[in-house]
Amino acid sequence: MKIGIDARFWDESGVGRYTRNLVEQLQEIDKTNEYVLFVSSKVYQEIKNQTLPAGRQESKIKNNKNWKLVETAIHWHSIGEQFKFPQIINRENLDLMHFPYFSVPVFYHKPFVVTIHDLILHHFATGEATTRSRLVYYLKLLGYKFIIKTSARNAKKIITVSKATKVEVIKHLHVPEEKITVIYEGAFSPPQPPLIRGGVQTSPPEKGELEGVLLDYLLHVGNLYPHKNMDLLLKTFMKIKDGENLPVQLIIAGKEDYFYYKFQKKVKELGLQNQILFMGEISDSKLQYLYQNALALISTSLMEGFDLPTIEAMNNNCLVLASDIPVHREICENIAIYFDPEKEEDLISKIKEVCSNGKEKYKEKIENGKSRASKFNWQQMAKETMKVYEEILNIT
Repeated sequence: MKIGIDARFWDESGVGRYTRNLVEQLQEIDKTNEYVLFVSSKVYQEIKNQTLPAGRQESKIKNNKNWKLVETAIHWHSIGEQFKFPQIINRENLDLMHFPYFSVPVFYHKPFVVTIHDLILHHFATGEATTRSRLVYYLKLLGYKFIIKTSARNAKKIITVSKATKVEVIKHLHVPEEKITVIYEGAFSPPQPPLIRGGVQTSPPEKGELEGVLLDYLLHVGNLYPHKNMDLLLKTFMKIKDGENLPVQLIIAGKEDYFYYKFQKKVKELGLQNQILFMGEISDSKLQYLYQNALALISTSLMEGFDLPTIEAMNNNCLVLASDIPVHREICENIAIYFDPEKEEDLISKIKEVCSNGKEKYKEKIENGKSRASKFNWQQMAKETMKVYEEILNIT
């Protein structure tokens, strides 16, 4: 069969990482089917020339006769996506198309599967979550709700990345349960032995990269959108600075966008520059170092579709301090230390507990976390995704 994959998000985080790993693993496990990969002009040249930027070397397209690249300049969430992109797809005479993101052309009527990662916008639909005017934002929000509902209705199958998201899709998009398959994401495997701060390092961070890191630190990984509940961390670290006197810092690693700079500005205004440090978007090797040497990963989210950093942390022997929300309970089970994301007192209490006990007391949790993380891998994700393809096309 001939399968298309919308990979226009290839060099993005989040959906981009999901797509890159899916493609990489499908190349390894599927030697029979033909694939067509739809990518941006920039990524088309990078893949052809094997010159992917730093941090993207994990997913090079191999010289494989079963794989074809199709270049497209059509951006997601655009008019062209709705009218021109279906024409480009149809030229390839596909048996099936996979959209790894909800943004499916309304006028594409051939068989497709869509991955829905979360329905966060159904819960956090405020003008604070955009850089645009409120009118433009709400018009786009209406468009989002129409497109995701249409995508869910027209898809042959829906993949969700967690049971929590599956519940949301059934509730808000009114999709029958049997149409949905839960397929978990994976985590990158540590590419080298542990990188111990103050000890022997096989690949240490560049000089100056960890400037300002003096104390034990908590690590936050990912974007800083409103549902991440970053104000809770601001309030918590204000109290730590003003009275709690806890020897701990917070490191922020993630995409440097509008919300990143907005949070950075708040930190400066509150005089928390020594307590909260910013690393920006970093390579996997540096991220591994930060995970392995952190006191704990911290996730204060009010809602997530999967929350990949929790898996990556556990995979790198890092304790997880997480908000008590359904997806964290689903993914981390009883391994994480949970707190109420609405109560800063509860978070401060848990940080105190972790600071006073140190990592040694949580050795069992950390070991169980490593075991739990091993159950989430990209090859298994690709195998289960292939089964969905085969089920749709009735291939056994």
